[in-house]
Amino acid sequence: MRIEVISLFPQLIEQVGAFGMARKAVEVGALQLIATDLRNFAQRADRRVDERTFGGGPGMVLQAEPVSRALAAAHSCAPGAKVVFLSPQGAPLTQAWAERLAAEPAVVLLCGRYEGMDERLAGQVDVELSLGDFVLSGGELAAMVVVDAVARLLPGVLGDAASAREDSFSCGGLLDHPHFTRPREWQGRAVPDVLLSGDHAAIRRWRLKRALGATWLKRPELLAGVDLDEEQQALLREFVAQCRESGNEVKS
Repeated sequence: MRIEVISLFPQLIEQVGAFGMARKAVEVGALQLIATDLRNFAQRADRRVDERTFGGGPGMVLQAEPVSRALAAAHSCAPGAKVVFLSPQGAPLTQAWAERLAAEPAVVLLCGRYEGMDERLAGQVDVELSLGDFVLSGGELAAMVVVDAVARLLPGVLGDAASAREDSFSCGGLLDHPHFTRPREWQGRAVPDVLLSGDHAAIRRWRLKRALGATWLKRPELLAGVDLDEEQQALLREFVAQCRESGNEVKS
């Protein structure tokens, strides 16, 4: 997969490819990461790519021509690549979006800066994405998050492909179940017996129940978007009843 990031700070983008799963994706050939300096497409000798906004007001706006030229150059290397604009006005980045982008052969990430970009560029963007309802200085950090989220989904990157399938939000829209490792007992707290039982059916049921419970406890709004089958409904009822019996009243 090819990801090209168009930014005023390409050195920042290069760092995400130097560490962790993104680095491994590059090393195994699953990801080609290109950081492009938007200033290379400036029309002015001083390499500026921003101007004051028409109508007055504070802040600067990325000019249409340099961005358009940068996108044209990106498409000359990867025709048909999806263009993603990182901005606070975009749709929230979700695991579903990461999976969708990971299925693309090529993606161009365009980093916003200042007050944004000239609105006349809107037709050259396929989708806007945001990390959430807050404002960053620019889209670089958001682009780095997208690269990392996508890179770990590419073939051959994770040591066990099942890890990605069982992540939070990938398992039927639920949060992940709790995890435990050695030692079996730590500070008086033991690993649940079922995980040591070797009974794979019981372990699957326990994990499903705890995933449902974690979602109910931490992100109850997610359950509204999940079509629970009979087993899941029963396990969730059990979890809620156990919480209430133990006196742990929580939001539901």
